[in-house]
Amino acid sequence: MVVFRTVLAALSIATAISRAAALPTPDLELDGKITGAGSTRALRVNLFSVERPYAESATVNRAGEFHFRALAPGNYTIAVVRNGLGEIRRTVVVSAAVADRSGVVHTTVPYSPSEAAANPSGGVVSVRQLAIPGNASAKYTEAQRRLAGRDPEGAVHSLEEAVAIAPHFSAAWNALGVIAFQTGDVQRAETCFRRSLAAEPGAFEPLVNLGGLLLKRNAFIDALLFNRTAVEERPGDALANAQLGMNYFKLNEFEEAERYLLAAKRLDPAHFSQPQLFLADIYARRGNRRAAIKELQDLLAIRPDGPLSDNIRRDLAHLMQ
Repeated sequence: MVVFRTVLAALSIATAISRAAALPTPDLELDGKITGAGSTRALRVNLFSVERPYAESATVNRAGEFHFRALAPGNYTIAVVRNGLGEIRRTVVVSAAVADRSGVVHTTVPYSPSEAAANPSGGVVSVRQLAIPGNASAKYTEAQRRLAGRDPEGAVHSLEEAVAIAPHFSAAWNALGVIAFQTGDVQRAETCFRRSLAAEPGAFEPLVNLGGLLLKRNAFIDALLFNRTAVEERPGDALANAQLGMNYFKLNEFEEAERYLLAAKRLDPAHFSQPQLFLADIYARRGNRRAAIKELQDLLAIRPDGPLSDNIRRDLAHLMQ
């Protein structure tokens, strides 16, 4: 049996897989194009950094094009939102290795109304959310502006004011949890996600976030309930499938792990949780070198200069001996 030794990717939550060790210079740009949407009049694009507190929105022109400037290298989640319907999410890797000579990364996001309708977090507002006071909602909007301005401390201050006004403001508690996780305060993140779920028990974002956080804490049995429920609620969500696959992997249930990891890769091939790493490990354990090699080669094509690229190349050389 081939022993697969790649250091596995950090387990993921919502828009975060790890705390950034340093803040890279934000000198890259992203050009995107939405295909298959028909009219773009009701579309907007939100961009979230995976590794650090940052979120911004961009307009979409008639050709379905959008643009973001001054991006630090890393993983980003693109959410294409149609008002009143839902959203489509895809991961995009922003790095010098995948950018053109001008420092611009180009990406295409295929749009499907059925996929958007199955993921309503961007387009449906709950009854409890509608009951949030206007001044609390204004603080939440202010926090979003501060994140776009790369001011996470200011965003936290605004969100804390929002939940002080409206303690049942689930989205604000969830946002506080994400920022806490991204800045390394896992205990506070868990508290915030649990407050978010208590405020709105059916909310998907804190559910999947808490499942990912418990994975990071190696609480695999506790995490399983949350990750199973997340996939039951959103079978077409890449993050939910990735986390459930990783959860089963950590419990040594490799058949089930393979099922959900393959689903995550199909839904979002560049997903920031890097399901290819876990799949390669599973195939290597089975002695299927060819399948393991393909997963690692696919991952290197997406992230040629990623933080694990040297390890992956070393493992590839070992597998190909």
